[in-house]
Amino acid sequence: MEGLSVSDANLVVYVHPSRSKNVSQAILRELSSLLFKFNETFDGVVLAYAVNALDKHARILSGVHPYFGVRLKANLLLFSPKPNMLLEGKVVKLMRESIHVIVLGFSSAVIVDEDIRDEFRYKSKRGEGKYVSRVHKRHTIKVGTMIRFLVKSLDEEILHISGSLIPDHTGSVGWLDGDVKNSTTESNKKRKQPDGEIEVQELGIASGDTHSVNNDREIKKKKKRRNAEEH
Repeated sequence: MEGLSVSDANLVVYVHPSRSKNVSQAILRELSSLLFKFNETFDGVVLAYAVNALDKHARILSGVHPYFGVRLKANLLLFSPKPNMLLEGKVVKLMRESIHVIVLGFSSAVIVDEDIRDEFRYKSKRGEGKYVSRVHKRHTIKVGTMIRFLVKSLDEEILHISGSLIPDHTGSVGWLDGDVKNSTTESNKKRKQPDGEIEVQELGIASGDTHSVNNDREIKKKKKRRNAEEH
């Protein structure tokens, strides 16, 4: 899935003197406050972090509250969806008018009917709706399906994504990946087919020869029996 990246960041964390007895814990708390929020500095949502190096020297800042700054190096896992990127998510709600998806367990996405290609048609049975491909009937999208879709836009404040299923390479992840595997398997079978035919032909010839030899032996045995009876 696109939109995920790891960034090496040089950070300065400001710690209150009241937390000076346990600076490491204070730093982790400050870093945790960045999680699952869009950060303009990093141009993405911070999903995880790992502190690599911590400066043992801190700088005291003057002001109403004399905070001190601690420099550190950290690896940040960022989620930065951009238009035309491909994302994957789980369908949590499906109606004729729209498909609602959860991406990475926290970001919501919606695909409205005008952004669903004509290949798919909506069907409802016993109160359960699903989208079925007109071209490939096994290609279906329903609640619980993992789908791959194209990003149209992102609302950074509420982390809401507008998506599209117009491109042909979007849809059910299971079907898309499975179709590639099936195509590869079929092509391998076609390549191996001539060898298989040769083997079958060789076996057929061998069995035919064996059958003819057995017939010759049976004829000879019958002749011997007749000669013995005559004598």
